Amino acid sequence: MSVPSADGAPTTLKPHGLGKTSRTDAWWLSPGITLFVLSLFIVYATWAAFQGKYYWVQSQYLSPFYSPEIWGNSPHSFLGPVPTWWPRFLPFSPALLILPFPAFFRFSCYYYRGAYYKGFWADPPACGVSEPRKKYNSENGWPLKIQNIHRYVLFFAIFLLAALWRDVYDGFFKQPMANGGVGFGIAVGSLVLLANTTLLSFYTFSCHTLRYLVGGRRKCLSERPAQMACYNCITGLNKKHMYFAWLSLFSVMFADLYVRLVAMGVWHDLRIL
Repeated sequence: MSVPSADGAPTTLKPHGLGKTSRTDAWWLSPGITLFVLSLFIVYATWAAFQGKYYWVQSQYLSPFYSPEIWGNSPHSFLGPVPTWWPRFLPFSPALLILPFPAFFRFSCYYYRGAYYKGFWADPPACGVSEPRKKYNSENGWPLKIQNIHRYVLFFAIFLLAALWRDVYDGFFKQPMANGGVGFGIAVGSLVLLANTTLLSFYTFSCHTLRYLVGGRRKCLSERPAQMACYNCITGLNKKHMYFAWLSLFSVMFADLYVRLVAMGVWHDLRIL
């Protein structure tokens, strides 16, 4: 519907109601794919976290969902098996002690907010498409106010990256040898962990919050060449933040699946070198 504007030119009013729009393209495709993919990831990650088994292969592989393993039954455990003081009525899985931190980091990510707000909450479903609410409260109220946790869980994400790079080292240097010991070797599993950790590193270090922490608080970065170089590097990565977000989502899920299936004997870890 068109009505005259203040200057007399016709103005098109946006139709009201959920999903109402004058757009004729497939605007629903992008939020629909986001809804499906993120739902798939949440279901799989929740299922994998509660398993508590088949998450390691000898001393060389550890699922990224379980790293670092604080308590557990694998050779990768820092503090040994489950402590005796753990309440028996509570389910235990090493992943449940770790996954909340990368989960909060990922789902409070500035890019993911824009993606799943459209897919899950229709806020709005797409540009120029009506949403089911009449007012916009932004992230100044609860529960969306919790999104501010992103700037704090960033430090946990960096710490977890260090643990994942240790796992990459184990994947290459703790391969079983013919003499019964362990040593350097290249297998499909070690490459899977390397690719996943690399993508997670790019995703983490392209973070908007990290970009601000490195150089956003300075009025004149040119006076600090080293800081300026770091800021430019993160800015370059930040331009591809969306791609790293999706690629690392698939890679971390596949890395867990690969380790799990090898541990179950479904897949054989092909040795390359």
